[in-house]
Amino acid sequence: MSFTETSMDALRHDGDELADAVVATLFERGEVGMFNSLMRHVSTTGQQPPEGLPGVAREYLRVTGTPPDWVDWSEMEKARLFFLDNNVHIATALSFASMPACYVVPHVAKLLSATHGLSYPSKRMAETGQFTVYLMRPDAFEAGGRFIPAAQKVRLLHAAVRHHLKRENRWDTETLGAPICQEDMIGGQMFFSLLVLDSLHRLGIHMSAEGADAYFYAWRVVGAMLGVDQTAVPTTLDEGRRFLDLYMLRHMGPSEEGAHLTRQLIDLYEEVVPGTLFDPVVPALIRYLVGDTCADWLDVPRSPWDTLVTAAPHLLGVLETIEDRSPLGAWALDRLGHLTTILELSSLTRGRVMHYAIPEQLRKEYGVAGAASRTSRWTPPPATVS
Repeated sequence: MSFTETSMDALRHDGDELADAVVATLFERGEVGMFNSLMRHVSTTGQQPPEGLPGVAREYLRVTGTPPDWVDWSEMEKARLFFLDNNVHIATALSFASMPACYVVPHVAKLLSATHGLSYPSKRMAETGQFTVYLMRPDAFEAGGRFIPAAQKVRLLHAAVRHHLKRENRWDTETLGAPICQEDMIGGQMFFSLLVLDSLHRLGIHMSAEGADAYFYAWRVVGAMLGVDQTAVPTTLDEGRRFLDLYMLRHMGPSEEGAHLTRQLIDLYEEVVPGTLFDPVVPALIRYLVGDTCADWLDVPRSPWDTLVTAAPHLLGVLETIEDRSPLGAWALDRLGHLTTILELSSLTRGRVMHYAIPEQLRKEYGVAGAASRTSRWTPPPATVS
């Protein structure tokens, strides 16, 4: 697939026709209560839709209530195993690479700052992590599973953001395009898939080519469930690289909103880390993963830890080698990863109960005895621009 400035410009004014129609219908009728009831419905499982839903909303629930018919379930299983094997590293990449990458796109940072609730990084990070875990559960697409309702809710939330920002004249659509447009949704898909893989590679994590392909594929399925136009989305890692490179060249830069959101993110994790000695590790890790140019745009502070963090790949490489060669080492690292993820999300939610945990039954149900195969080591597609 070929991506050009012209083809990507065409995506800037497109939203999500199906979800936008639901939101427009309900709010134009003044049925805010019905919209809230619909959001509560997709926040739960196993309940009947609220009475009195208009036809467009019922059609939305029907169309979005099943996965795309093209899903390759063997690839999704590979993606789940990849996630199990790398859940802590993926959480690190989401926190310190994917989120700052969103902030280095000024109009995305502006949208996050302008939208109530999305400017709080703890809530944003916890919900992103929970969404990923829902996706990787064995019952994700089954009746009673949590992923499909979560995707339906996110899609309606995006449509509500578009509706209110436009109606209240709080968004310059002429210059910035539609809020949460197709180009930005695909860009976000690349941030949470390809950029995560790039970050794992930079950290020295052992990954198989098959696992990386499957993880990228799983986020393509996520994109489809969130209303991404499948005729425009990259379908391979090489296509993803071309899109991401062009997207960042088109849009990345400094902004006050981006720097403010990054400061919030750093403060959050410095609060999570006990004491103050290791506080500089947080900005140092962000700088290492996003690069000096982007880190400077985001006002990420420098410290002596910037040099020390570059040793992380060597340390992680040793740990990964132990995991590869020792069943006991693999078990110990898996338990450490599980506990670290639980601790991180508990801290992000200030101890409130969230159903964010790596399901223990996953390995048993899929018969996974140890780490996934790491033959055919993955390397990132090369950059398409200097």
